[in-house]
Amino acid sequence: MVFKKMLSAFGVGGPTVDTVLANPNTRPGLMLDGQVNLVGGEAPANIEQISVGLVTRVEVETGDGEYAGVMEFHRMGVSGALQLAPKQQLSIPFQLPVPWETPITDVYGQRLHGMTMGLRTELAIARAVDKSDLDQVSVHPLPVHERILEAFQRLGFRFKNADLERGHIYGVQQTLPFYQEIEYFAAPQYAHTVREVELTFVTSQQGVDVILECDKRGGLFTPGQDTFGRYTVSHADVDRVDWAQVVDGWLQDTVNRYGSMRPHGYAPQGYGQGYGHGHGGHSRGMGMGGVVAGAALGVAGGMIAGEMLDDAFEGDDGGDFEE
Repeated sequence: MVFKKMLSAFGVGGPTVDTVLANPNTRPGLMLDGQVNLVGGEAPANIEQISVGLVTRVEVETGDGEYAGVMEFHRMGVSGALQLAPKQQLSIPFQLPVPWETPITDVYGQRLHGMTMGLRTELAIARAVDKSDLDQVSVHPLPVHERILEAFQRLGFRFKNADLERGHIYGVQQTLPFYQEIEYFAAPQYAHTVREVELTFVTSQQGVDVILECDKRGGLFTPGQDTFGRYTVSHADVDRVDWAQVVDGWLQDTVNRYGSMRPHGYAPQGYGQGYGHGHGGHSRGMGMGGVVAGAALGVAGGMIAGEMLDDAFEGDDGGDFEE
């Protein structure tokens, strides 16, 4: 499958760039293969650098409320300085590693409502303003993600929304400056105690930290509160357990918490490890620093200002993965 989007570059008579992805569908930990095709304009162009990066929309909390901004969170240089002659055609291949923590955008072939992801191509030309292109990318779940998402459906939870929150989760090792929240309405068997559940995956090469946040209903004499649970699973164990039973055990464990910071050893079927997450355990305001992903990759992070990126994401709320 070829995903192709042409962009104009630097005005009338300037060079143009055509970024082509061999396949816009990927998964965390895999590669995005593509090539940047350049065509020279009317005059020679001194290109200082060509880079590609993954960008997404992130919710940011400030003292004045919450707003959504576009963040580039992973970048790689495709080419250093070069001169493009008039009408010259040049193709530069690239392989962009997709970080393990990259959020999921598509499930069961449908876009998660609220999620966006794009590949941004940037050309920096001497004495000219940098120009960018944005091509849509679809990030599909790994097998362990799929099993857990399927378990939520089997248990009767209804998908509500998904978004990305800037910040770090208390006690969880993250490399990206945000985390994904997949929100569900409570299943009928939980509805008397829980309004909603938020699911977060923090993925690594070894496995996944699964963080659950349950919005508990208040009682006659007790206020409602959020309780948290953290559970660690391995990629290798994806086909070894009954995931509906495991997730049900996690949920029961999390619902019975009271925001404790203490470690907790509950593990359904002897699987996984649960930890008290801490009431209000989402640690925000830890900065927008990017991810350093080896010498070949640049440092990315921070909000991107630019109408082009905002326009590209405008109205891209995606679909709903419920049947």
